[in-house]
Amino acid sequence: MLAAAFVLVPLAEIWAILQVGQLVGPWWTILLLVLDSMVGAWLIKREGGRAWRALREALQGGRMPAREIADGALILIGGTLMLSPGFLLDAVGIVLVLPFTRPVARRLLTTVVERRLVVVPGAPGFGSGFGSGFGPGAGFGPGSVPGNGRRPGPEGEGPVVQGDVVE
Repeated sequence: MLAAAFVLVPLAEIWAILQVGQLVGPWWTILLLVLDSMVGAWLIKREGGRAWRALREALQGGRMPAREIADGALILIGGTLMLSPGFLLDAVGIVLVLPFTRPVARRLLTTVVERRLVVVPGAPGFGSGFGSGFGPGAGFGPGSVPGNGRRPGPEGEGPVVQGDVVE
């Protein structure tokens, strides 16, 4: 599938550039490609800066920056797509970078990542490719919620170490 993408995407981009060139002429097509790159670079700089500030604020506020990390990844992917010459990948890149279309792409990215992070039931650790976990029966995922007897603590079967939290 990846090999087909490396062949089909450039062919589609060349076809789109030729169609635009036939419609508006070669010089206007070149000007549109240059303007597209300039607007894309400005947009990536602006949205990348916003995403970076949001990430820093989330970390300073002590909350998990899941949304900010997803936005940063989408801006990075969209920026990479906008670096390639052509109109089709630039359109996809703009959808990933613009703040009002990014939530749709973020939901799609979340769905794709969730499908790839499948935990094998009964397997220790993160699944089959991440080793044996942190001890007998210690795992992450749906089977290791608090109170299920698989973690140390008052409700589990492991040792309990009493202590005080010092700030």
